Amino acid sequence: MKHYKTITELYTGNGFPPPENPLLGLVTFDDIRGCKFAETEFTLGFYKIALKKVKSGTVMYGKTKYDHDNGSMFFLKPNQIIQMNDIELTEKGFMIYIHEDFLTNHALHSSIQKYGYFDYETNETLHLSPKEEETLWDLFNKIKGEYYNNQDEYSREIILTHIDSILKYSQRFYKRQFLNRTVLSGTTVSKFTEILKQYFESGMLQKKGLPTVKYMASELALSARYLSDLLKQETGKTALDHIHIALVNEAKNILMSTDNTVAEIAYQLGFENPPYFSRLFKKEIGLTPTEYREQFLN
Repeated sequence: MKHYKTITELYTGNGFPPPENPLLGLVTFDDIRGCKFAETEFTLGFYKIALKKVKSGTVMYGKTKYDHDNGSMFFLKPNQIIQMNDIELTEKGFMIYIHEDFLTNHALHSSIQKYGYFDYETNETLHLSPKEEETLWDLFNKIKGEYYNNQDEYSREIILTHIDSILKYSQRFYKRQFLNRTVLSGTTVSKFTEILKQYFESGMLQKKGLPTVKYMASELALSARYLSDLLKQETGKTALDHIHIALVNEAKNILMSTDNTVAEIAYQLGFENPPYFSRLFKKEIGLTPTEYREQFLN
């Protein structure tokens, strides 16, 4: 599999015009009309932000396929696998390539990590309304104007400010997308609860230990980060919070219906560390497991 370590290597390897800055690349689909990616499967050693419309063909980032024909935003972190097959793009779209070194000593170097959509799968892409698309194009054009206007000591700061704005707007638009999909979110919560219930009842806790967010996400055909963000938007709690609540509710039932010790209950629920179980229980309920049981004995 081909790995493009630098932006310049990506450009020269695929016949793009050379970048103005080796640490930052801007491409519109007009710029690369007639160019075709030399590799159908590759990885990049830098971030990629793209607004795309695909006429035909398939694109895969990670494990999932994207075939939507409306304007959509993609966010890739370094070293994620990209696959392209028989791609035909519409005339309108852009790509921004950002090497991590371009972010050095800037707040975005760390804050870019907080944008969970860099961990989403392709089928969890951000679908834009025409107005949202216009907003992002306006920011891209401001970056482009600065990029090709004899860069000076102010250029990097101005460009990164606009990139940060693209990321912030995308976060806002994703929240809109989550809210517009409340029926899906509600279904996800129900399915999540049902999968946990089956996990408990089938004895998986004893066999495999605590269910992970990754496991729950795979059962729902979602990425772990997208699942947590979706549940957080809908319920105010992350996927891990929901797992913990379910475990504590199960613990409450066992505490009230058996004489098992706290340690025995912890192991029964898949906890390898009983003190961790007790801390989690107290965090959720406000009482230790022993205190919770005692209030029903008096």
